[in-house]
Amino acid sequence: MASSHSSSPVPQGSSSDVFFKIEVDPSKHIRPVPSLPDVCPKEPTGDSHSLYVAPSLVTDQHRWTVYHSKVNLPAALNDPRLAKRESDFFTKTWGLDFVDTEVIPSFYLPQISKEHFTVYQQEISQREKIHERCKNICPPKDTFERTLLHTHDKSRTDLEQVPKIFMKPDFALDDSLTFNSVLPWSHFNTAGGKGNRDAASSKLLQEKLSHYLDIVEVNIAHQISLRSEAFFHAMTSQHELQDYLKKTSQAVKMLRDKIAQIDKVMCEGSLHILRLALTRNNCVKVYNKLKLMATVHQTQPTVQVLLSTSEFVGALDLIATTQEVLQQELQGIHSFRHLGSQLCELEKLIDKMMIAEFSTYSHSDLNRPLEDDCQVLEEERLISLVFGLLKQRKLNFLEIYGEKMIITAKNIIKQCVINKVSQTEEIDTDVVVKLADQMRMLNFPQWFDLLKDIFSKFTIFLQRVKATLNIIHSVVLSVLDKNQRTRELEEISQQKNAAKDNSLDTEVAYLIHEGMFISDAFGEGELTPIAVDTTSQRNASPNSEPCSSDSVSEPECTTDSSSSKEHTSSSAIPGGVDIMVSEDMKLTDSELGKLANNIQELLYSASDICHDRAVKFLMSRAKDGFLEKLNSMEFITLSRLMETFILDTEQICGRKSTSLLGALQSQAIKFVNRFHEERKTKLSLLLDNERWKQADVPAEFQDLVDSLSDGKIALPEKSGATEERKPAEVLIVEGQQYAVVGTVLLLIRIILEYCQCVDNIPSVTTDMLTRLSDLLKYFNSRSCQLVLGAGALQVVGLKTITTKNLALSSRCLQLIVHYIPVIRAHFEARLPPKQYSMLRHFDHITKDYHDHIAEISAKLVAIMDSLFDKLLSKYEVKAPVPSACFRNICKQMTKMHEAIFDLLPEEQTQMLFLRINASYKLHLKKQLSHLNVINDGGPQNGLVTADVAFYTGNLQALKGLKDLDLNMAEIWEQKR
Repeated sequence: MASSHSSSPVPQGSSSDVFFKIEVDPSKHIRPVPSLPDVCPKEPTGDSHSLYVAPSLVTDQHRWTVYHSKVNLPAALNDPRLAKRESDFFTKTWGLDFVDTEVIPSFYLPQISKEHFTVYQQEISQREKIHERCKNICPPKDTFERTLLHTHDKSRTDLEQVPKIFMKPDFALDDSLTFNSVLPWSHFNTAGGKGNRDAASSKLLQEKLSHYLDIVEVNIAHQISLRSEAFFHAMTSQHELQDYLKKTSQAVKMLRDKIAQIDKVMCEGSLHILRLALTRNNCVKVYNKLKLMATVHQTQPTVQVLLSTSEFVGALDLIATTQEVLQQELQGIHSFRHLGSQLCELEKLIDKMMIAEFSTYSHSDLNRPLEDDCQVLEEERLISLVFGLLKQRKLNFLEIYGEKMIITAKNIIKQCVINKVSQTEEIDTDVVVKLADQMRMLNFPQWFDLLKDIFSKFTIFLQRVKATLNIIHSVVLSVLDKNQRTRELEEISQQKNAAKDNSLDTEVAYLIHEGMFISDAFGEGELTPIAVDTTSQRNASPNSEPCSSDSVSEPECTTDSSSSKEHTSSSAIPGGVDIMVSEDMKLTDSELGKLANNIQELLYSASDICHDRAVKFLMSRAKDGFLEKLNSMEFITLSRLMETFILDTEQICGRKSTSLLGALQSQAIKFVNRFHEERKTKLSLLLDNERWKQADVPAEFQDLVDSLSDGKIALPEKSGATEERKPAEVLIVEGQQYAVVGTVLLLIRIILEYCQCVDNIPSVTTDMLTRLSDLLKYFNSRSCQLVLGAGALQVVGLKTITTKNLALSSRCLQLIVHYIPVIRAHFEARLPPKQYSMLRHFDHITKDYHDHIAEISAKLVAIMDSLFDKLLSKYEVKAPVPSACFRNICKQMTKMHEAIFDLLPEEQTQMLFLRINASYKLHLKKQLSHLNVINDGGPQNGLVTADVAFYTGNLQALKGLKDLDLNMAEIWEQKR
């Protein structure tokens, strides 16, 4: 039947159809629109070579196609090619190529859901209601209904013979229950059955199923016959439709022929030129891409060459550029699939090499001879290393430099000690093996020269460290400045881009409104600036796509991807080297600022390291008490050297280190203690051996006092002319004569030593003030014990403490009191204002000295008072005149005057004798009252008057007491 039609080859279109070739060109990816099938079956015409994959309405209108095929369902199911159709149910039903496969949904068809039919249902619902209303109004004819009912009853009777299981909507043979119901195995595998019986049962079952099939086919044919009128009506309409379609196809054919001619004459040439231009552009891009690949292929050898010359920054820039090219322009190229990982490993290797190179550079820079005048070693190399480390965010390189500084400081001291010990012939290095022990064998001048050499080397060392760190600091600041300028430029660029976008949007809106094409309005030259502005954004974006040969022009798709980051700025280093800062420094401002602070802290640390090593050197020498045994000049020299070094390091590094200053302060305190103890012991020995007699004043002491009068507190240098001058009897201070003992002269010298020590070592001012006040208090208390307390009788062996001893002691105290304001002013000028409260010690000392002087004066008065009490208690008013008592009193007064007049000033002598005279009057008045002698003009009154006149005359005859108002009238009681 129609099965032969189904097996016939598929007709193909003619190869001469040019238009059809263009339509089905696979490079254009255009699906051809299939023509409507012809409902009239016709035999295929033409040879097999002229057939094409689909019919053409232009050339193949009357040829038979696959759309003309009609297939009978039972004929397709009952395929005569089957060998065993009675035993193979599945192939009989579904054919030879039966495979239960899942149908893959088409990618070109959308997924249809119920929502797509919602609008249609809403539109058709009203029509459906009208249709139902019309059916109710116009019922069908009775004859048709009776015939239809009779036929329906007959069909129902026939269909009732078919088992209900075949009518189920969920009928499926893959269900075991359904399969067993349709094909009962009892017909095939009966117990004890034979083969012919099984065949008969199988044949019977097959006939039964075929009968069921015939019933269904008859019912289907009957249903079709009932609707034959509709089929014939459709066929009639089909002929008219075919005539209309034929005319339409002819018109379409003519139109397509004209379009083909127009395309051939007007379009093919222009399109060919455009294709050639596009092909050339693509070839240029491929050539540039190959050139770029060749350049990238040379990356590793070039990196090796750069690393051989320590060009780490250049190597890192090349690696970064290559990685950017691989990620953007060469992405997906199979031959470079491993190059990215290789470059990453090479970058890690460069990191290690830079760290090792910086460590080597630091060692070479810090350990080169300190006599070299060059401040920075290989400045360009240092700048390159620092840039490379910053580029790789290796910010811990300062720790390496700090460790090298510590090692270098140790080596400087060690080398200086070795050089000094080797130059000293007194030290036998074979006997004394340890270097510290050899160093301790140096005397002070040798050791002082060694310390001076160490300080000098440390100063040069710090200057070099500062120069190197200044270079590093300048590099960091240049990168920070570049970051800030880049940020400013980006902000300006964003503002410009925003303005361009606004103007571009306005122009595009105008062009669209006017109906123009944007591609006609903007040329390639106008689009280039926009592309240039976005180049940095495309290069910086990690998700940017590679250049496309179809969509991007050649100027935009550049092969030199490094151009986006070659915008560099130059900055000048203090050494005179210009540096180029690239834009790929991915360090934040906070990190750069922190690194700059760390550089400054490292310079401070260098100063602290030098001071710490110097302190350890001092402590190693001070273990045997060497520093404590230094005399004043040696310690002052040492102190000045240390203070100079501290000031030099402060000037270099900008901050004062405290370790060496603390060590100096500690040694100064020890020196002050020893200095004070020596002088206090010396003063104690002098006082214990002092016989409290007036001493001659050497000329050097007079010169010393004269220098103090000029406001200069300093010990004068000894000269030969001073030794030839004769000593003076008294010390002249600002026109006043001071008779002093030898101890006071030495005490003044000691006081000046304290003051000069404060000038030489300002850090010990407070300690010296405390010690000096202690020394002055000690002299006051000890002299009081020896003179007023008569301790000198046992210590020195004096027979008695005379009035001359007392007066001499008073005068010495007055000399010290005279210089206390000078000493106070000296210390006040050198004390910080917050320590002015310590000056109150001088006020207390002055008060103690004045009290002591007053006690001495009271002692002298008390001596005469006891003498008056002893003599006047035995006084009797009788001849001769003057009496022996008054003669003895005048004799003692004369001795007293002779003892103190040359020692004490005239004013003090007068005041003292006024007090003595008052005591004399008191005792005389008491004795006259006891003798009942009154001023009555009698004989006794005359005798007393004569004795008093003798006393007054002798007292006023003494030197310096002529004008003394004795006023002896008050010794008499009033007349009764």
